[in-house]
Amino acid sequence: MVRTPTPADKFSFGLWTVGWNAQDQFGSASRPWLDPVESVHQLAELGAAHVTFHDDDVVPFGSDAAERDRILARFKQALSDTGITVEMVTTNTFGHPIFKDGAFTSNDRRVRRYGLRKVIRNVDLAAELGADTFVMWGGREGAEYDSAKDLNAAHDRYAEGIDTVAAYIKEKGYGLRIAIEPKPNEPRGDILLPTIGHALGLIAKLEHGDIVGLNPETGHEQMAGLNYTSGIAEALWAGKLFHIDLNGQRSIKYDQDLVFGHGDLFSAFATVDLIENGFPSGGPRYDGPRHFDYKPSRTEDFQGVWDSAAANMATYLLLKERAQAFRADPEVQEALEAAGVLELAQPTLGEGETLADLLADRSAFEDFDVDGVAARGFGFVRLNQLALEHALGAR
Repeated sequence: MVRTPTPADKFSFGLWTVGWNAQDQFGSASRPWLDPVESVHQLAELGAAHVTFHDDDVVPFGSDAAERDRILARFKQALSDTGITVEMVTTNTFGHPIFKDGAFTSNDRRVRRYGLRKVIRNVDLAAELGADTFVMWGGREGAEYDSAKDLNAAHDRYAEGIDTVAAYIKEKGYGLRIAIEPKPNEPRGDILLPTIGHALGLIAKLEHGDIVGLNPETGHEQMAGLNYTSGIAEALWAGKLFHIDLNGQRSIKYDQDLVFGHGDLFSAFATVDLIENGFPSGGPRYDGPRHFDYKPSRTEDFQGVWDSAAANMATYLLLKERAQAFRADPEVQEALEAAGVLELAQPTLGEGETLADLLADRSAFEDFDVDGVAARGFGFVRLNQLALEHALGAR
């Protein structure tokens, strides 16, 4: 039986997930949009701790100042009534036609200036609501045609935009960090910063990159045929895993946004194992919200919406239980040792050893038994089978 989630589990949902009206490019909406206040109350009842949102998820695009204040007052009251908090905020720079060629990288300078103002306005709101993270997903920052963008200038403008926002956060003394969310394609044919590695490359050149990190999403990495667990591991290693988006994806196709674990379940097990148990030999840990960025399927009514929200949390808790049992299993510990997984943490050069020492060590090369060592089997299949049996609850 799956235990009931509590706020201590740090589960978080985007209001654009449960609130989605289930309209896609091939069909009209199959549900009405949900009132964000209703979503806050329903998620609190299910045991979630946090919500996140784009500016337009709460305040409709084009609302005047008075209407914006009225809507936000009602939303803040719902947060107060439920104890739900806002842990992350982002800005919609992809929905309105003004952003059809991007926001920070639009070929039209007027659009770039408008986009920057829209982002800054929402940074202020994020700080007011006590959020820790400001996510930037550049869904329209890209092109369909290679000749349509000066890609050197586009990266200059992207860096300029992020650095400007980061400098503003520092100037205002806000307790916010920026998290870039990579995605390879959709809605643009090719999106700038398509993977974790691309985003890390840009962050390394920023003036204010110390407060800029990553918000990798399961489906976005898997859309590109990449391993999500390996990706968040690299971001952790780099000290740049500021936030995570969890959902389900079944191989290289459109962005499915399935319930977490309803795509590649074994990959989801590995993800939870890393998040909850850390690296086998220690190292940096992720301790932030477990944020679900999924879409309740278009086939579902409102009961199905809340069933799917609960399913994300239930699947995570099941996999957490299995992952903890996996790491605690003495046979698994022995298999990890036999496979050399723990040996990998040992530096290749010993303490105080220099490259000259290595070059002088005949046992490392000239007298090394290449064929004898090459005959070693690592036992990775056995280790993986143990992981599978734990993931399926057979152990």
